[in-house]
Amino acid sequence: MPRAILPESQIHPAVREKIASYRSDILKEVQAAVAANEIVVVGMRMNPFPKKARKALDAAGLAYQYLEYGSYLGEYRRRLALKMWTGWPTFPMVFVKGVLVGGAEDVARLIESGELGKKRK
Repeated sequence: MPRAILPESQIHPAVREKIASYRSDILKEVQAAVAANEIVVVGMRMNPFPKKARKALDAAGLAYQYLEYGSYLGEYRRRLALKMWTGWPTFPMVFVKGVLVGGAEDVARLIESGELGKKRK
């Protein structure tokens, strides 16, 4: 089932550009990292789940790029752009070969199932 997104036809032309360019700097940074790295973990300080995802990847010997944006105390609006872009409501956001695979528990399941096999760092 496709994710529900408000159709552009239901967005007034006067605000389309504002929506399209909202926090585009952070989106471009994450998109570039996802394009350049096999695995990318996007997280935030003070949240234990990005650390769990990184620990699972480290234990499996999988190299990854880590991007960190703020904490519970700051940069909420920057992170909001990522949530709007992906539709994923929490951190971390883990991308494998350009595909959002979910968060810490999801990446741990992929490692456990063998779908993310051991690789050299």
